[in-house]
Amino acid sequence: MPAFSYQAIDAAGRQQKGVVEGDSERAVRADLRGRNLKPISVKPAGRSASKGESSVSTGFRMPRFQRGMKEADLVVMTRQLASLLNSGMPLVEALQSTANQQRKQHVKEMILQVRSRVLEGHSFAQALAEAPQAFDSMYRALVRAGESAGYLGPVLDRLAVYTESTFETRQRVKMAMIYPVVLLVVSIGVIAMLMTFVVPELTQVFAHSSRELPTITQVLIVVSNYLANWGLWTLLAVLLGIIFIQKWLEKPSRKLRWHQIILGMPVFGEISAQINASRFASTLALLAGSGVPLLDAIKISTQVMTNAVMMKATEKLAVDVQEGSSLSRAMEKTKLYPPLLVQMTASGESSGDLDKQLEHAAKNMDRELEWRLAAALGIMEPLVVVIMGVLVTGIVMAILLPIFEMNTMV
Repeated sequence: MPAFSYQAIDAAGRQQKGVVEGDSERAVRADLRGRNLKPISVKPAGRSASKGESSVSTGFRMPRFQRGMKEADLVVMTRQLASLLNSGMPLVEALQSTANQQRKQHVKEMILQVRSRVLEGHSFAQALAEAPQAFDSMYRALVRAGESAGYLGPVLDRLAVYTESTFETRQRVKMAMIYPVVLLVVSIGVIAMLMTFVVPELTQVFAHSSRELPTITQVLIVVSNYLANWGLWTLLAVLLGIIFIQKWLEKPSRKLRWHQIILGMPVFGEISAQINASRFASTLALLAGSGVPLLDAIKISTQVMTNAVMMKATEKLAVDVQEGSSLSRAMEKTKLYPPLLVQMTASGESSGDLDKQLEHAAKNMDRELEWRLAAALGIMEPLVVVIMGVLVTGIVMAILLPIFEMNTMV
């Protein structure tokens, strides 16, 4: 049965809302009245009622969800569903139980709509395809492979582990960057406040002096006046410039050239290549180990990459493999993948455990990437402090030097 979201008034006059299943909107309204609730609105879950929409449904159609699901919610939902399926619970009951455990209304509605499609006779993967913003092609491919092999529970369990590890890695990187970013923003803010409000008041002392001011003081006065008069306009211009660059890079050819430049940078290029290679390897390992054909797995793994140059090279991998080349030789020919990944891929192809070797390579690259990011952030923190100290010292010297010269004249 389809799911409907409702809003109703109870006997105490309080507004209630939730999601129930029913044959039609009329049946749901009758059920609500039987529970001493006065229905205000009833509509298929996941669809907003439009103006002039009839209160009686003429037929149910599965809505396509425009709202996605946060990664943390997806991790929790996948783990709950995998645990229930591995305990022997049927899929329909597991989906109902998982939906009941959700606190967010739109997530609950999404799961109930998927359950409704399964009840109608569709496969779980087909039902998930109705919400592509929440369940990407990799997620659906793994579910499809698990259903066809009869191991949906174990496959979902592996998917839950993969989703959790990916989420935790991103969270660690974000948490590690909080302190340096906050320090940098505060430093820029302090310098801007000094130059805009404090320095003009102090430099007014030298306005009527006939002596020539030191060069550093003259520079300070010019910068301070510029920030006081044009600071907000400059900030606005920078923000508009960033937006313009983002729009400009939306064209695939320009984006490709820009990503090629990034890969050519000494430090950032290596980090970008390693991030994309690690994502590709871990996703390919999960797909290949879950029974997804290699060609399909390579094509799906391409979608998790963020660098356009490496995406294009990975798309060429599928073509080379389809033409008879081994995966390791095709990867080596691109000259974009780390040698460790190429070597372990070749080892996995020769030994028949490609998925395990790819997973091992991805973990090694993730560890190396964390070390590099930790080292970079460790350098960034004292560097920001030193730069701020130099700037503040320069401001203080620019103010004190004229005062010292005046005292010498006296």
